[in-house]
Amino acid sequence: MLSALKPQPADKILQLIQMYRDDPREAKIDLGVGVYKDPTGLTPVMRAVKAAEAKLWQTETTKTYTGLAGEPAYAAAMAKMILGEDAAADRIAAIATPGGTGAIRQALELIKLASPEATVWLSNPTWPNHPSIIRYLGIPMREYRYFDAETGGVDFDRMMADLAGVKAGDVVLLHGCCHNPTGANPNAVEWAAIAALLEKTGAIPLIDLAYQGFGDGLEEDAAATRLIAARLPEVLIAASCSKNFGIYRERTGVLMALGDPALKPTVQANLNFLNRQNFSFPPDHGARLVTMILTDAELTADWKSELEEVRLNMLTLRQLLADALRAETGSDRFGFIGQHRGMFSRLGITADQVERLRSEHGIYMVGDSRLNIAGLNRNTVPVLARAVAQVIR
Repeated sequence: MLSALKPQPADKILQLIQMYRDDPREAKIDLGVGVYKDPTGLTPVMRAVKAAEAKLWQTETTKTYTGLAGEPAYAAAMAKMILGEDAAADRIAAIATPGGTGAIRQALELIKLASPEATVWLSNPTWPNHPSIIRYLGIPMREYRYFDAETGGVDFDRMMADLAGVKAGDVVLLHGCCHNPTGANPNAVEWAAIAALLEKTGAIPLIDLAYQGFGDGLEEDAAATRLIAARLPEVLIAASCSKNFGIYRERTGVLMALGDPALKPTVQANLNFLNRQNFSFPPDHGARLVTMILTDAELTADWKSELEEVRLNMLTLRQLLADALRAETGSDRFGFIGQHRGMFSRLGITADQVERLRSEHGIYMVGDSRLNIAGLNRNTVPVLARAVAQVIR
């Protein structure tokens, strides 16, 4: 049996990580892997997480299984954070998942279970794992135009033209904020138009919310998701706690399915069934820490304060890089970097130029020129700007 297996294509980002580790140059810069780093290059454990872990260590009395859906308190806390204080609990069925990727996988499994003929529409570009999982599950897939490489912004008119062709019952995958890999996001007026179009076509939104709090603020980054949830009858939301709580290795995610309250018991039973088929009981440690933080006023305040420090640091780095590139190139070609939000931006340089950054300057980023802003600091911003200016000449 095993001899029949075929080699799998290497994950480009994981491959890049290994190349970076193998590079002996001391001055190398890693802008590929999608984790937040502080100015010292460390991905820190947040203060509130440390405090919650200390409290949990003192008070936890058992490591027995949670429910198939995870702890209800976790789902309730996440619904409040994402959908707001007035979230309609009678509409929300939810399951804890192993990270945001697990939430996306379970959402796609649910789509396949409920509507196997539905097409899932993805932005071009999108996070590479989206199409990979969809292809693996054998779900029909199409793309809608999203990014304008000339302006570095959202190609809104073409996006809307493509989404006008979505059929009732199709699923449109949207990045709720901080688009990965481009960093370009619709504005409030555009989000309202997107919601109206989805309502008109009868499409079902699947919102990937992996970076809430990394863009314009915790509440601001949830605005588009809340708008769509309030307007459309059925919505799927896949959320991750990896970035905004800094608990990457704890694999903490949630999938919420919003619909008719009368259908909630059936939807919840199907979500539980999917967890049972895939991994039975979801991991609990990260989810329990998140619940403790979000239900304790002091921990919540400290977490929000540190999350805001993280967000502002990335915004500062964005503007510093945009200014440094302007100074080095004598143009505003890269001015869009300061307008983007989240961890990522796509520079818009060629694959050959990206390769020169790696080979000549020890600067690592994904081949499509996506860079992780959080991989920079005040010392490496001018190094990157000078290197980019050299390779584009």
